[in-house]
Amino acid sequence: SGTTTTGGMTVREMTRLERIGAHSHIRGLGLDDGLQPRKGGSQGMVGQAKARKAVGVIYRMINEGKIGGRAILLAGKPGTGKTAIAMGLAHQLGENTPFTTMSGSEVFSLEMSKTEALTQAMRKSIGVQILEETEVMEGEVVEIQIDTSFASGDNKPGGKKGGMEKTGRLTLCTTDMETVYDLGTKMIDALSKEKVTAGDVITIDKASGKITKLGRSFSRSRDYDAMGSQTRFVQCPEGELQKRKEVVHNVSLHEIDVINSRQQGFLALFAGDTGEIKSEVREQIDAKVVEWKEEGRAKIIPGVLFIDEVHMLDMECFSFLNRALESDMAPVLVIATNRGITNIRGTEYKSPHGIPLDLLDRLMIVSTDPYTHDEILKILSVRCEEEDVEMADDALELLARIGTETSLRYAIQMVITASLAAEKRKSAQVEIEDIKRVYKLFVDVKRSTQYLMEYNKEYMYNELDDSDEYAVDNGDEEADKKEDSMETSP
Repeated sequence: SGTTTTGGMTVREMTRLERIGAHSHIRGLGLDDGLQPRKGGSQGMVGQAKARKAVGVIYRMINEGKIGGRAILLAGKPGTGKTAIAMGLAHQLGENTPFTTMSGSEVFSLEMSKTEALTQAMRKSIGVQILEETEVMEGEVVEIQIDTSFASGDNKPGGKKGGMEKTGRLTLCTTDMETVYDLGTKMIDALSKEKVTAGDVITIDKASGKITKLGRSFSRSRDYDAMGSQTRFVQCPEGELQKRKEVVHNVSLHEIDVINSRQQGFLALFAGDTGEIKSEVREQIDAKVVEWKEEGRAKIIPGVLFIDEVHMLDMECFSFLNRALESDMAPVLVIATNRGITNIRGTEYKSPHGIPLDLLDRLMIVSTDPYTHDEILKILSVRCEEEDVEMADDALELLARIGTETSLRYAIQMVITASLAAEKRKSAQVEIEDIKRVYKLFVDVKRSTQYLMEYNKEYMYNELDDSDEYAVDNGDEEADKKEDSMETSP
């Protein structure tokens, strides 16, 4: 926020607070129609051309509904863009395709079993489009007449006191016809609430009486000299005033489970305390959804479940995923790990990526490569733009070199801290001296490890060799002897 003074009056300018996350610069996979990666950091994606092409094929298959119950593994070193690729896939699929994100450690909760947590995550990733036909009246408002009259108590049933009664008439038209409707008190209140005036194009749901304002008619665009930027102009509807419209409701299977398994119904979704859901309820819901699908009243949309740090799952979870992927109601499973050949959690058996071999057989594995110096330079440039940081070219080059020698994540974290250092100097641009200052203040993993190796003995709970322990014991014995001698002395 800034403060300006004009004519003795102080005016504060408030800027909108924006939360910038680690992957907020990702807008998609950055692929063209032929699934080829675009150059120049398209949609925030830089490098990893092979991995992006592979995930692009998966995206195309999900979009066309030709894939379900498949599993993809994103494997690579830390800081090679595995989560960024998954987030790019989520943005590419759009809002109508369910995309659930979770970490492998999230399933170890005290509130529910591990398999229940995974089941809920999988059912959150399966969307159901429920198609519903409703009768609506759609037209342009020609005129609204509202009359207010005083009603005496004698005319009212039950001898109630009289009051103000509102009656009115609404004239709606299309390009082909015009009709006048009588209005009751409720409809008059609804029209007043929506601030409907002559020239507005509206729809009225006949079942619920809900009024929706679509915009202003183009024929009334010259009624006023000035219009607000939010004013939307639409064409006057054609044909009959009364129409049958198809309304689409997008829900997930998990939302249907919660509504049918809790007494408070739909409100349980907002409470967050869903708890464990009985398998009988799920079986009945699955049967009903399949029935709706056969009748043409619903469509099933297999979404994506993304599990990051999948090596944190144990053998029980992996066995469940093996079985769940064979189900008809299975989403596309995308998992990511940065582990090499390591122990499967809870066992002494080693396996690639800490995943059992029988599950690895089911996976389509996509590997990510370390970023080159030029790619790191481009990523840092994108991050500077996202965080609204002006950085000199030589400072950006130095930061890219630091990212190559240490890690990309460390270099990205230095962007905003260097910007604050430049701000303290009252400079609008980050220079080399700001990068150097921040580099001295915040150490990377390699320098921190080197420091620990050098001053290991000065830290608590470090591993000591036998000679050190002996020296400590000797010191204790000598101190005890000194205390004894002090007690016996006169």
